[in-house]
Amino acid sequence: MFNQEENNYNTINQVGVASETTRTFISGVFGWMFLALTVTSVTAYMFASNPELLGLLVTPTGMSMFGYFVMFSPFLFVLAMGMGFARFSAALITLLFAIFAVLMGMSLSFIFLAYSLGSIFTTFAITAGMFGIMAFTGYTTKTDLTKFGSLMFMGLIGIIIASIVNFFLHSSGMQYLISFIGVLVFTGLTAYDVQKLKRIGEGSVYGAESTKKLMIMGALTLYLDFINLFLFLLRFLGNRK
Repeated sequence: MFNQEENNYNTINQVGVASETTRTFISGVFGWMFLALTVTSVTAYMFASNPELLGLLVTPTGMSMFGYFVMFSPFLFVLAMGMGFARFSAALITLLFAIFAVLMGMSLSFIFLAYSLGSIFTTFAITAGMFGIMAFTGYTTKTDLTKFGSLMFMGLIGIIIASIVNFFLHSSGMQYLISFIGVLVFTGLTAYDVQKLKRIGEGSVYGAESTKKLMIMGALTLYLDFINLFLFLLRFLGNRK
């Protein structure tokens, strides 16, 4: 009888520890994501409001070489972090994530030139609200979102293909359709990714090197969900100058 009660206590205690570990992992993921978004936002505003900094990206004749580097380098950083996950230390992945956030800020500085400041802030607030609702849904739902996530991933592939095609067609109608589907896809992916990260957190070991790396990669995933959702919404809600 005593042994049975002790086993029950240990089981409950282990569940409590696991839940605490999960909460710590998820809070760390969101903490790094919010920090990266802050760095990106501040960098974007600094470059957009400072002609000298903006001059590093554009010249009177068009985009500078550094500007092209800034435009395409974030993709390379994401690729490097993913491919080097097993070999890189947590410190190096964190450094790459920080540089990535700065480069994204430089790249996104152009939206301050294309859209009014008020509409950017409004869209950002709406994005934060939608993201928060879907993140909460993904964290609390008991429904397995694996199949739903696969569907959203297929939608993402479709968006990429359609965007490449529209790069040559320059169809405004197709662009709005892509943006509409993009909002749906990244709204859904937010819930799916948070649930996936919750499961990763349940199996993580507090303080381990691998856990630290998974935390940064999780922050990168949610960061990309947020930024893409924001950009697609901005095409609908942004007031062009």
